[in-house]
Amino acid sequence: MNSAHALGQFLRTLPASAAETFLALFPIVNPFGGVPIFFTMTSTWTAQDRQRTAVKTGVWVFVILVTFLFFGRFVLYFFGISLPVLKIAGGLIVANTAWGMVTSHARITPEESHEAEDKEDISLTPLAMPLLSGPGAIGVVMALAAHVDSTTSYLGMIIGIAGVALSVLLFLWLGGPLVRRLGPGAVGAINKIFGFLILAIAVQLVWDGVADFKS
Repeated sequence: MNSAHALGQFLRTLPASAAETFLALFPIVNPFGGVPIFFTMTSTWTAQDRQRTAVKTGVWVFVILVTFLFFGRFVLYFFGISLPVLKIAGGLIVANTAWGMVTSHARITPEESHEAEDKEDISLTPLAMPLLSGPGAIGVVMALAAHVDSTTSYLGMIIGIAGVALSVLLFLWLGGPLVRRLGPGAVGAINKIFGFLILAIAVQLVWDGVADFKS
């Protein structure tokens, strides 16, 4: 009976944790929004080099987010940062990202874009960091990890992060023709929709952080 109960708990917790992590991160990472920037930066590259960079970017996104999943809590303890403060700070960062998307501001600075033109490998910077797995995504991962209390939940979060990283790989690998077919207007509209969803997530993070202070 105990074994059956443990298995049932595992089968409920694992997919729930994976889905929660994926749904929380996907709008913030926004692989679709990174496609036009990626193809602009790699416009003179061969298809093989572009595909190789897409794979490396997905791997870096996974590594960065999983690293903060496991070690973010130690960072909070080291600097004496409470979870409510993290939620509010993360919410403000996510809100800044969302506002930039809604108002069509660039997700990376002109200086970062100019630096990328002279780099042979742009998978880590500026693509994985700060474009995709930037401070907003890191803050959300750390906030989610603060509530994790079981190995199954951690495993589910890793699966969710892997799903996000895989979506980054696929969008960067295959998204070029789709973006060209949709055109700048449709891409901008989709980014604004993502921006609105991310802004709602940011407000929820700030609200949760303030509520934690009051409780």
